[in-house]
Amino acid sequence: MSYEHILVPMDESPISYAALQHAEEIALKFGSKITVISVLALDPMIGVDFYQIAPSITEYVLAAEKNAQARINEVKETLLVHGIQQVNTKIVREVSPATGILNTLNEIGADLIIMGSHGRKGLKKFVLGSVAQEVLGESFVPVLIVKQ
Repeated sequence: MSYEHILVPMDESPISYAALQHAEEIALKFGSKITVISVLALDPMIGVDFYQIAPSITEYVLAAEKNAQARINEVKETLLVHGIQQVNTKIVREVSPATGILNTLNEIGADLIIMGSHGRKGLKKFVLGSVAQEVLGESFVPVLIVKQ
C-alpha cells in the first residue's frame, strides 16, 4: 500500500506534533505530499454583532488565526527542509474541527489522515466529544490516530 497525499490536522498540542512526525516518516518512505490544516473552532458569538460589542473578542479571533497560520507555515518550512517534496497548508474556519477535517479531505482528495488524539475517556469524552472518534467514524480513507 502506498499513500500519495496525507492530511494532517494540527493544533498547538504536543500530540499534534507527534502525529506530524508519523506523517513525515510515512511521506518520506512513499514520496507522499502532505497537507497541514488548522481548524479554527466555531465562533461562539455567531449571529451576534460582537464586532461592535466586544472588540477584544474580535482581536482574539484575529490573533488565533494569525497564530494558526504562523504555526502551519513553520511546519511547512520544516517539512520542506526535511525532504518532503510538496507541502500545502490551509486554515479552515467557521465549522467544527471534525467537519473541517472531513470537508478538507473531500476537497483535496487525500488518501490518509494522520491526527492526534488526547485520549479522553468517560465523562470528559462525553462532554467534550472526540474529534478523532468522529473523523474515524465518518472518513472513507484510513485514519492513523496517534495517542498521547
